[in-house]
Amino acid sequence: MIDQLSFPDDTDRVDGVAKVTGKARYFAEFDLPGLSYAVLVTSTITRGRITRINTRSAGNAPGVLAVVSHVNRPETPGYEAENAPAMRIFYTDQVFFNGQPVAMVVADTFERATYAASLVEVSYEKEAFNTDFEHSLDKIKKPKNPAQGQYRRGVEDAYKTAPVKVEATYTLPIETHNPMELHGIVAFWNAADKLTVYAKTQGVKSTQSSLARTFGLPPENVQVYSEYVGGGFGMGLRTWPLEIASVMAAKLTGKPVKLVLTRDQMFTMVGNRPAAWQQIGLGASENGKLVGITHHSLAQSSVYEDFMENITGMSKFMYGCPNVNTTSAIVPLDMSVPIWMRGPGEATGAFALESAVDELAFKLNMDPLDFRILNDPDTDMEKNRPFSDKNVKEAYRRGAEAIGWKNRSQQPAKLSQGDWLLGYGVSTGVFGAFRRSATVKAVFSSDGTLVLQSAASDIGPGTGTGMVRIASGVTGIPAEKITFELGDSSLPPAPSQGGSATLSTVGAAVNDVCVQLISNLKELAVNSGLKADAAFTDILKKNNLPFVEVTKESKGGAEQGKYSMYSFSIHFVQVKVHKRTGVVKVNKIVSVGDAGKIVSPKTARSQMVGGAVGGLGMALTEEAIIDHRYGRYVNNNFGDYHVPVNADIPDIDVIFIDKPDPHINPMGAKGMGEIALIGFSAAVANAVFNATGKRIRSLPITPDKVLEQPQV
Repeated sequence: MIDQLSFPDDTDRVDGVAKVTGKARYFAEFDLPGLSYAVLVTSTITRGRITRINTRSAGNAPGVLAVVSHVNRPETPGYEAENAPAMRIFYTDQVFFNGQPVAMVVADTFERATYAASLVEVSYEKEAFNTDFEHSLDKIKKPKNPAQGQYRRGVEDAYKTAPVKVEATYTLPIETHNPMELHGIVAFWNAADKLTVYAKTQGVKSTQSSLARTFGLPPENVQVYSEYVGGGFGMGLRTWPLEIASVMAAKLTGKPVKLVLTRDQMFTMVGNRPAAWQQIGLGASENGKLVGITHHSLAQSSVYEDFMENITGMSKFMYGCPNVNTTSAIVPLDMSVPIWMRGPGEATGAFALESAVDELAFKLNMDPLDFRILNDPDTDMEKNRPFSDKNVKEAYRRGAEAIGWKNRSQQPAKLSQGDWLLGYGVSTGVFGAFRRSATVKAVFSSDGTLVLQSAASDIGPGTGTGMVRIASGVTGIPAEKITFELGDSSLPPAPSQGGSATLSTVGAAVNDVCVQLISNLKELAVNSGLKADAAFTDILKKNNLPFVEVTKESKGGAEQGKYSMYSFSIHFVQVKVHKRTGVVKVNKIVSVGDAGKIVSPKTARSQMVGGAVGGLGMALTEEAIIDHRYGRYVNNNFGDYHVPVNADIPDIDVIFIDKPDPHINPMGAKGMGEIALIGFSAAVANAVFNATGKRIRSLPITPDKVLEQPQV
């Protein structure tokens, strides 16, 4: 099928006009009859319990419909279940973190709700707390599943006896979700047992399931809409307590309730990239062949819920090495629980691994690109399987040519432009290429239009565009006559958009349903006396049919157990570092994606550009800072939490290998949302070292660190 499938000429985003003209409606833009507005009252202590909550003044304020708290919350059957979440909003008087919602005020206007929320009086009994990750690394908690926390291949700590070795510690701070669209929900009860929500979610089906479970409803009685999402980045992968609270309020008031978080609440209620500490040991022979890799990681979690991500995963297979051992654990703190964020744990782990690889190459006096190529494996040594498709060496070569790698000096601090030192860096990124289960309905009408439906989500990568292009490639129907409907829980099931799997999963279902549609139409043609290759509209006309409908489920098969399936990226950067101030500017970026067949070049390029922008933030600017005396964030706003702006972003050159993976799905396409960012921060750190001779092992790379760090 891969050899036969062709795509139309590159197309613009199918939803582009709707987005730039304002026709696209996001959750907060739905204005329902009788809509009310919710504002959260949040804890001012970090740990303890509520001893008294006085809502009388707030309840008597103009326009107030209800004040919801643990004192009067409506029944939530799921909270009484055996597998209920530890953090159940408005369930007890317990406080787990600073900024935890303790009450919700609902009023007929947002301004009245805001004022009334200021009138709620809460008294607490404080308890000792700890929010300091850096000074709590001895307070670890190992995962319940030993396989999740420990891995070994060959001899443990073999790097220690290698002729050439490095051992270093790398740290990352908390990073928080800060898209333009704030999180929230609009919820209303159509009846006592029927609920409708407009949500900011990366999975309408997962939100439907969690709300149904919490409120004791059949899933089909919960309708979730989320056609447009203004930036998910991982925060929309679960249903947060704030959403449950809004549904409670809608039940209590009998009115639709809209909640939109404030910017500072985004720091405490929708997860974050956890702070992490990593120690890496690498050892090699004198000719540069890796002998041993050891990777230990600790990451921040919460005291009420364990969260662990795959920080050490890349170290197990990315490079050919006979001896590898890793350990992972968490450090529970009195903070809200983290979540997967912009490249999840692999982005955290890649910073440490790819920085250490650069350090070892320097110690060997080898070009770091040559070192990576020398240790690039042909098979996955972790799973003992061949890769389904891998073109990393070609990606190295093409990226090096585009960045001008030949101009790089092996010795640091040798290139300059006036007051600026010049340096080059490279790093690798990798993420699993998955194909899950999805179902798509196709309806072809006598007017020549094709409508495809699936409960997928689109957080910005251009899901609809990709699906339309796949359908056009299979059927030959022009892209402008194809519509892909998504973001509606009543549509056929699809997984949440996360883990770079939507194009592979839902795209395969689009392919399969279109193949089945063509087969059905050909059968209709033959049975009605037409040639099998008759025009589709003529077939419907001949059979007096207004439309033909097909629904098809699609999922991966045995090939997923035979091959290791991954997408790869190689990031090259050129940086300038000011000699006197330590300011770092990224001057040029080349990102190479090895992600199978590129279905939609325009949206794929946007993915890689977006990853580079997020990677710049991770490398140079983003850091959420806590005052540990109070357990509160001190830079919880756009003025003090620095995300990259246009002036920070140079020209970005994106290159795709664009070779179909012959095993993963009918299109040969793999995801790239994660690889766009994974590894990027290490490329910047490696370039800063090449420019200055200063090795920065703690993100973000700020001028003070550059000035204070001695040359290696």
